[in-house]
Amino acid sequence: MKAILITRKGGPEVLEMHQLPAPVPATGEVLIRVAAAGLNRSDIYSRISTAYGKNDLDIPGLEVSGHIEACGPGVVRWKKGDAVCALVTGGGYAEYVAVPEGQCLPVPAGLSLEEAAALPETVFTVWLNVFRIARLLPGENLLVHGGSSGIGVTAIQLAKALGSPVYVTAGTDEKCRWCESLGATRAVNYKTDDFGEAFKDIGIDVILDMTGGDFTAKNIHLLREDGRIVWINSMRGKNATIDLSEIMRKRIVMTGSMLKPRDKDFKSALASEVEKFVWPLVANGAVKPVIYKILPLKQASEAQQLMESSEHIGKILLRVS
Repeated sequence: MKAILITRKGGPEVLEMHQLPAPVPATGEVLIRVAAAGLNRSDIYSRISTAYGKNDLDIPGLEVSGHIEACGPGVVRWKKGDAVCALVTGGGYAEYVAVPEGQCLPVPAGLSLEEAAALPETVFTVWLNVFRIARLLPGENLLVHGGSSGIGVTAIQLAKALGSPVYVTAGTDEKCRWCESLGATRAVNYKTDDFGEAFKDIGIDVILDMTGGDFTAKNIHLLREDGRIVWINSMRGKNATIDLSEIMRKRIVMTGSMLKPRDKDFKSALASEVEKFVWPLVANGAVKPVIYKILPLKQASEAQQLMESSEHIGKILLRVS
């Protein structure tokens, strides 16, 4: 099969296409013939931190869509030819990938395979962090940093569909207005305006943050009593100075999570929740994949370069077959 390998630590140019044997599905796994793969920031972090040849995750990619090509022993739900999308732990930039059957979901009715590839990583991440961990309730205010990212786009739509006003930050006025057209109550350009000042009278209940660093103190100020903040990245730095007395006074809950290293049982249980609670919202159009650009697999380096530029709104995909 054709696959994109991280050949060494470095920039996008270290991504190279190679011919490799197709994986063989183990017990409880299915082999997916990949139609499309979604890009995520984690793919970039793998590229800049991975040594070539360390393990089979030198093929990046955390979400795919396609058809079941084969089923390993013990697979119950799926059969050859089924159209699925899946959360994978790596290996998505390839013509075939093996994945535990519980991490697969049916392609929602009315969606193409390429549209379905834009869903797993963002939907799983938002459902886990905003609704399971932070327990956002209808009517509570949600703040999302990076509103025009894949995560932000999903968070806006999902929170709005479930009855919560959403406030976001983004890096340009154009992105801010686009987020508002998608359903955000208000969007603030963090490069030209002080979001801490802009949102100070809102009373934020939950914050989904991928920034960290110097945004942290402002986030804490914005949270009302019993507010919750969940970190899923630290793009502005992993260190921050905080006022512990404010956290104690407001009874703020601060936590974070990483989905990629969780085991297959955890991800399979999460997939079941997503299928039960989110897939109906996708089917009725309340949550839609937003695709910025689709590039062929051989242009994986260009696709990651585009992601690093942050000019995109929504998801970037690779067309595999």
